[in-house]
Amino acid sequence: MSAAKNFDRSTLENALAELGRRAFAAGRTVEIVVYGGSALLLTLNRQINTGDVDAVFEGNRDFIKKLAADMADEFGWDENWLNDGVKGWLSRRDADPDVKALFKTYPTEDQPGLRVYTARPEYLFAMKCRAMRVGGVETNSDIDDIKLLARAIGIKNSRDALTLVEKFYPQNMLQPKTRLGLEEIFSNLEIGPDNDQTLSSSRP
Repeated sequence: MSAAKNFDRSTLENALAELGRRAFAAGRTVEIVVYGGSALLLTLNRQINTGDVDAVFEGNRDFIKKLAADMADEFGWDENWLNDGVKGWLSRRDADPDVKALFKTYPTEDQPGLRVYTARPEYLFAMKCRAMRVGGVETNSDIDDIKLLARAIGIKNSRDALTLVEKFYPQNMLQPKTRLGLEEIFSNLEIGPDNDQTLSSSRP
């Protein structure tokens, strides 16, 4: 299923729960940090399907990749359904504890096989803005993601957006067209009570 958009919110959580069950059965508790569309699915209920899960799992990397490969083989998924290709887009602040949050432990807190962290909306916003291609943006879904995140964190104009992006990425890491892209996006962005997004979390 190399090109299929395999995961919606429900199937993604089921995949993570299965990964957690297998880790727990092996006597391990492992951690991953999820970024990109999968993080939006989990934390903002973004109504999309994604073909893979962008994640970083430095600890137990070989073990996690083996579990993911076994699952891919059993369920007919792409062998890279769980991959760490996002590492090239990480901010120098990625190690800061305040840019990520624990989303959920799978399968349960009583059987902790997998702890899933997600990048916070501010970090996801900066990452999306850094990666965007203007004239136009890489895809319409990228624009929608930026708008969704802007509403969630209360960013209302391109100036504030660029200020936030530069907290994660210095100016010399940004494409020259980033500013123009943000101006274009925010010229058509409506912020109001009807557009507010509620962050979803398994935590109380």
